[in-house]
Amino acid sequence: MKIVGITGSTSERSTNRKLLQFMKKHFSKNIQMEIFDIKGFPAFNEPEERIAPMEIRELSDKIEAADGVIISTPEYDHSVPAALKSLIEWLSYTTKPLVDKPVMITGASHGSLGSSRAQAHLRQILDAPEVKARIMPSAEFLLGQSLQAFDEEGNLNDKEKIAELEDCFTEFLLFVEMTRHLLKERSTRKKDVNSFSWKNI
Repeated sequence: MKIVGITGSTSERSTNRKLLQFMKKHFSKNIQMEIFDIKGFPAFNEPEERIAPMEIRELSDKIEAADGVIISTPEYDHSVPAALKSLIEWLSYTTKPLVDKPVMITGASHGSLGSSRAQAHLRQILDAPEVKARIMPSAEFLLGQSLQAFDEEGNLNDKEKIAELEDCFTEFLLFVEMTRHLLKERSTRKKDVNSFSWKNI
């Protein structure tokens, strides 16, 4: 199973990047994960021709080819970082690779709440009419105090947190398979999204 991991932070010391790297290694028997940083991506500027920059198009192609996506987001001011929101805006405005794509949301933060508000906000964004991702329901992985959560080799320290992550990930694999079966006979959804416009509402 091919998974695209997206780090929702541009920080050089991002613990969300560490979390995805741990997942890539820990679940290597189940998936092939390619991790993408959003650092350096241009800010969304609503181009009239609806063509994204090359680096955005390359990520879009990877998402299209993947079985699922895992986004790990920090929390800035009770929300997702602007750079992550900008990426989703590029994707929804141009190629729309997240339509019906199974998405798992995780998050790490330096505080104790583990990006809970940001994850809730990200769910709203991914459920927008222009995005229409398939977000894994009733499950979230919150990693608080993330600066102390990893050892020198990048492994999670807390066995209970590892077990919690394993449970969430097992559910995600099942969610990907269920989504695949659910959508097997459908072919109109992306067409509906491509024709969506707030001007017609």
